[in-house]
Amino acid sequence: MSEQRGPRERMVFSAAQLIRRQGVAATGMRDVVAHAGAPRGSLQHYFPGGKEQLVNEAVGWAGRYAGRRIARFLAGLEEPTPSRLFAAMVAQWADEYAADGFAAGCPVAAATAECAFAGGSTREAVAAAFTTWRTPLAEALAGLGVPAARAESLATLMISTLEGAILMARAEQDVGPLTTAVRELGPLLDAAVAPAP
Repeated sequence: MSEQRGPRERMVFSAAQLIRRQGVAATGMRDVVAHAGAPRGSLQHYFPGGKEQLVNEAVGWAGRYAGRRIARFLAGLEEPTPSRLFAAMVAQWADEYAADGFAAGCPVAAATAECAFAGGSTREAVAAAFTTWRTPLAEALAGLGVPAARAESLATLMISTLEGAILMARAEQDVGPLTTAVRELGPLLDAAVAPAP
């Protein structure tokens, strides 16, 4: 994380990184401050709503990050197709696991697993984060020729398949579920592209 970012931004980023490794419950506010290299007194200043506010903002950051990655994945494809876009989304995780092991998952999924049952603002934050990710993905699919009526459904399918494969890969300590997801979902995604007139 760039040192040019202020303490508030660093704490939101750090919270997201810690949540993706150890979950919401195990992520303490002091841990976030230490990870961010921020002054301890800044917590109350920037997050008067306490841990719930910080978690919600970290989840929101993660949703925006995932949504922005869609355009970068597309830009990196020589011949963009829905299956290649999905493969790029999955490769990000497979590459991370190959380089760093299976310690980290998606912070949005972690917050969902721990907080969605309770309702309230964190459930709303995770729902909004998934929407923030799904919307640009659906737009990208429509841009690749998937009819708009189907693009959002396929975006939901892609995200849910990826999240499930991430969980299985971490449990099995193997990227096999990720590669299986790409192999099996790819043809279905490409078949959704409308024929050229």
